Parts: sequence; structure tokens; C-alpha cells
Amino acid sequence: MEENGQLKKSRVVKVDSKESWDFFISQATNQGCPVLIHFTAAWCMPSVAMNPFFEQLALSFQNILFLVVDVDEVKVATKMEIKAMPTFLLMKGGAQIDKLVGANPEEIKKRINGFINSMS
Repeated sequence: MEENGQLKKSRVVKVDSKESWDFFISQATNQGCPVLIHFTAAWCMPSVAMNPFFEQLALSFQNILFLVVDVDEVKVATKMEIKAMPTFLLMKGGAQIDKLVGANPEEIKKRINGFINSMS
């Protein structure tokens, strides 16, 4: 994926299996790293429209692990009580801290900032 001759590396990790989900969540939990998960679906236009924003967020908040989960490919949505797309889930220490349903970039940014401020 090259853009203007520069290699563009995404900080958003696509979860492609239940195993990789477990791996990333347990790794982040062990490292005390917060995780922001975007539950999405290829057929959900508002979800797809949030992808570039989610990429930007990942660049802004380097100390958070950004995951994207396609609910049709990886069956963890039910366990996490995800009922609509897009849903954004903020986790720390393996526990859910915050959940936001819907494509609302400003609110997501506000909540992440609030979360980071509460940690410092």
C-alpha cells in the first residue's frame, strides 16, 4: 500500500480469527495497554465510512491498540454484546470501559481523550 512513494503502514490491526482476538486482548491486558475495537461489517456503510477516521485516531493515540473486527468473519460480537454496527469498544485490563454505538467521530474522540485524561 504505497501513497506518494511513501510506505503507509496502518496502526489498525484487523482481527481475522477468534484466536487472534484472544491473543491481542490477552497481550494488551498483560501489557496494561488500552484497546479500542471497531466492530464493523462490510455491508454496513456507516461502519465502512468510519475506517479512515479510525486510522487517523490510531495515528493520534500511539499508546492504544486499535483493532478492527468484522462481525461476520470473527464471532466475538455476541460475547461482547455487540448488537449494531458500527460499535466502538474501549477496553483496559480485559474489561470494557466504554462502548459507543454509531458513527460519531467527535464523540469517539471526546471519550478517548476523557479516558486518557483519567489515566494520567
